[in-house]
Amino acid sequence: MISLIKSNTRGSMELDWLNARYSFSFAGYHNPKRMHFGVLRVLNDDIVAAGGGFGMHPHDNMEIITIPLEGALSHTDSLGNTGLIRKGEIQVMSAGTGILHSEFNHSKTDPVKLLQIWLYPNVRNVSPRYSQRTYDIGKLNKWQCLVSPLDKGAGDTWINQEAWFSIAFLEKDKEITYSLNQAKNGIFIFLIEGACTVEKQILARRDALSIEKEEKIDILATEKSMVLLIEVPMQV
Repeated sequence: MISLIKSNTRGSMELDWLNARYSFSFAGYHNPKRMHFGVLRVLNDDIVAAGGGFGMHPHDNMEIITIPLEGALSHTDSLGNTGLIRKGEIQVMSAGTGILHSEFNHSKTDPVKLLQIWLYPNVRNVSPRYSQRTYDIGKLNKWQCLVSPLDKGAGDTWINQEAWFSIAFLEKDKEITYSLNQAKNGIFIFLIEGACTVEKQILARRDALSIEKEEKIDILATEKSMVLLIEVPMQV
C-alpha cells in the first residue's frame, strides 16, 4: 500500500510574511483524502519572511516537532523556555494539558525555512514538556534518530507516541535500508532535498511517499539527498 504525494499537489497558503505548503489538510486547505497518515496529522513546509512569525498561541494534546532547514527561529513558551533553534537542531514539545508558544524568524534580513510536524499522542493530558538538541548534518549515508518514544533512541527528544523520526544525508548513488521499529507501523518519507527511488517510486525534491504493510524499505539516492522518514502507528 503505497501513495505518492507530489510536491505541487500539496495545499498552500501565501501571506506577506508566510509561504506555507501543507501535506495534510490544515487551516484553509481541506482535502478529505489527505487528513492524516496514521497518527501523523500535520507536516507543514514553511518559509517565514524576515522578522515574521507565529505569535503566542495555544496547543494541547499534540506532539509538535519543529525542524529548521535554513536560518534560525526565536522560541518563547509558557513553560519559561526562550532561545534559538537553528539548522541542525530539532525541537520537540509535548503540549499535553496545554502550552502557549511563539516562533519568530530571528533574522531581520533573511527568511527562515522550517518543517512543522504534529502527531496525535498515545496518552492525553500529560504535563507539557519541551526539549531541543542538535544532530550531525555532516554524517553521510546513515540514519540518525531524531525523535522516538521514551528510552528508545532519541534521548531527550522523546514523545508520547510509538513513533520514530529519522534523517539521512545521502550521497549520489548510495542506498540505505530502513526496518520498522514496531510491527504494523506505517512509513512516511518526505524528501527534503535531492532525488530518490523508493519502492519503484521516483521522488523529487519535497515529494512524499506513504507506505503501509512493509517491514523494510530501500532508498536509493539518484542525486545528493536529504531524507526525512517518519514511522508512525496507523491507528489513531
